[in-house]
Amino acid sequence: MVAGDRQGRARSAPSRAGNKAAQKRWRRISHLGLWALTLTPAVVTLIDTFTWNLGVDPIETLTHRTGWWAIVHLAATLAVTPLRRLFGWHWLVRYRRQLGLGSFIYASLHLGVYAFLDLGLDFSHLAEDIVERPFITVGFTSWLILLALALTSTTASMRRLGKRWTMLHRLVYVAAGLVSLHYIWGQKVLETQPLLFAVLFGVLLAARVFYSWWKRRARPARSLATRRTVAEPRS
Repeated sequence: MVAGDRQGRARSAPSRAGNKAAQKRWRRISHLGLWALTLTPAVVTLIDTFTWNLGVDPIETLTHRTGWWAIVHLAATLAVTPLRRLFGWHWLVRYRRQLGLGSFIYASLHLGVYAFLDLGLDFSHLAEDIVERPFITVGFTSWLILLALALTSTTASMRRLGKRWTMLHRLVYVAAGLVSLHYIWGQKVLETQPLLFAVLFGVLLAARVFYSWWKRRARPARSLATRRTVAEPRS
């Protein structure tokens, strides 16, 4: 009987190893696929730039495209946790960091278009805009937050910072609020799309706050139930 169990475990070991290898291979492929989707808008924009297909105001088109994709990736990043909790899609978590980096990449391109193409690398003018124009101030502040989150997105940073890492990365909601304000202020005429993004970010933040409140409220009830179970005499 024991020998049979050993033989069974020996036969199942290669199968488990094969399954783990297949899972790693699939994760690698899925990450590459997500990077391909993330960078596709940048590649299309680059092609449009070299083929003179950016419309009558190329700088405005570049500014709008890079900013829009930064917001889309930020919204996708913030949506991961609510979707995981609501539908049990725990596999989404492994793509959250990548989506956040995508938001930072497009936010950096957005800033680069403004600094290089719009201002011609006039850093004194850039510093003046950051200080004196609230529309630029909130946008640059949100980029600084995304920069800090990107630099500390590694597993090593998570281990090194400990609980401070969680506190730091909650600033992503501050960045989302500033990005929404930047988007709304940047419109010459108030449009629907910036407001929709602002509402979406508000809903995602409200979901996070509600879950934290519900979790704190449920914890004392579970603790009380546990104490009652322990206190009950065994029959």
